[in-house]
Amino acid sequence: MTTKEFIPAAKPQIGADERAAVDRVMCSGMLAQGPEVAAFEREFSEHFSLDRACVAVNSGTSGLNLGLLAGGVRDGDEVIVPSFSFAATANAVALAGATPVFADIDPGSFCLSAASVEAVVTDRTVGIMPVHLYGHPADMFALRAVALQHGLQVFEDAAQAHGASLRGQPVGTFGSFAMFSLYPTKNMTSGEGGMVSVATPEIERMVRLYRNQGMERQYENEVVGFNNRMTDIHAAIGRVQLTKIDGWTKQRRDNANYLSANLDGVGLPAVGDDAVHVFHQYTIRVPHDRDGFARALRDEYGIGSGVFYSTPIHRLAPYRQKVNLPYTMSAAAECLSLPVHPSLSEGDLDRIIAAVNILAGAGG
Repeated sequence: MTTKEFIPAAKPQIGADERAAVDRVMCSGMLAQGPEVAAFEREFSEHFSLDRACVAVNSGTSGLNLGLLAGGVRDGDEVIVPSFSFAATANAVALAGATPVFADIDPGSFCLSAASVEAVVTDRTVGIMPVHLYGHPADMFALRAVALQHGLQVFEDAAQAHGASLRGQPVGTFGSFAMFSLYPTKNMTSGEGGMVSVATPEIERMVRLYRNQGMERQYENEVVGFNNRMTDIHAAIGRVQLTKIDGWTKQRRDNANYLSANLDGVGLPAVGDDAVHVFHQYTIRVPHDRDGFARALRDEYGIGSGVFYSTPIHRLAPYRQKVNLPYTMSAAAECLSLPVHPSLSEGDLDRIIAAVNILAGAGG
């Protein structure tokens, strides 16, 4: 067993600036949704060049659910999603009363395949919701072409993709809405929360209504809504993180490039020629005994890693379906995410490279 300091798979970046921002809000006496939330919404849209309104909510899952409801998804509808994702992608569809229909992924990007989507469209399909998985944008132009052909909406699960883009267009600007997660392990955080970018004033208004018990004005409830508001405390943290995210993203990409230039014997993450990958995760493929490989990294070399996602959603208890998703199944068996976060030193990266190359050379 190694005696070196453990290298975690992820490490939230929280410093004195974030603590000072929280203290400022605490001293103000206005803790619930207020001016900090409004400022965060404006600044988020401006920072990522979204050119559309944003609505802050209390979690990424809430953002997906409210976006779907605001987009008109209802009981009996179907929304096509990847099975290779976190369960929240499908849960949000189910909680809107609709049925998640699972399609396969592209084996390079790990994102929803347009050809697989085309094969599962039915007369009940109302939308397609790709996930920009691990920080790599889905093929939005191909997916929008399928949507246009069948008269469908496109929604974006951009939980892991702050600042990613495709052909120069930022993720979060392709669909009727997009959700960015602000969970602590994401590329930036508000402590907990989510941000919904919206394509139209009508969808914006509905997300704001659903977020706040169905009210635009106090006690004038227009729809059955939720308490999905973000607090000013969380928004203050997010505003500080916005000033740092570009530097962190550059470090993640630099770390990823260094890993890819030096790793041997494993499948490296692909990056599309016209894609900006922000490396929420640096995900390799280990074709033989991935789980044993991860244990050895941890126990013998003191290096954390993550398996996202060993059980595809269509195999989880609420959704068990017999569907043929070969690329999803191979990714679930082989994918392993190595540390890529901005806190890594060059020495940490060299330790990761040495350990992976030794284990790969030994067959895991």
